[in-house]
Amino acid sequence: MIRVQPEIFDTGQEIKRLTADRTDIGAVVSFTGLVRDFNDGSDVTSLTLEHYPGMTERELEKIEKEANSRWDLQASLVVHRFGTMALGEPIVLVITASAHREQAFEAASFLMDWLKTKAPFWKQEENASGARDWVKERKSDIEAAKRWKG
Repeated sequence: MIRVQPEIFDTGQEIKRLTADRTDIGAVVSFTGLVRDFNDGSDVTSLTLEHYPGMTERELEKIEKEANSRWDLQASLVVHRFGTMALGEPIVLVITASAHREQAFEAASFLMDWLKTKAPFWKQEENASGARDWVKERKSDIEAAKRWKG
């Protein structure tokens, strides 16, 4: 299941909803990405994510489907926000649930690596002077995603 939304999400509530009435889940792994106050040595005061509605959701669904084909997951959830976010606010949430922890950990790591490199979002950071910069793709994210190819 995926959602793209401007609203803040509650990680605990999302896990509770995903696992409600499930007795086949033995492990839940979650990752929450937050807006931090720095990037590449520069101060950051806010973050804005833009997306192309429809296309973004389709790509997230493909990424989640790929995770479910590679690992034996009982459930998964990706929530990605768009719009302007303040420092400390959540940006993205990945939850994977499986009978065993290895499957849940690996699938969550895969989802984040592919979201960072394949999800069509455009990220702009603002600093204290009001200057805005588009964030470029990081080599470290590309390298991390390569481990899942093949």
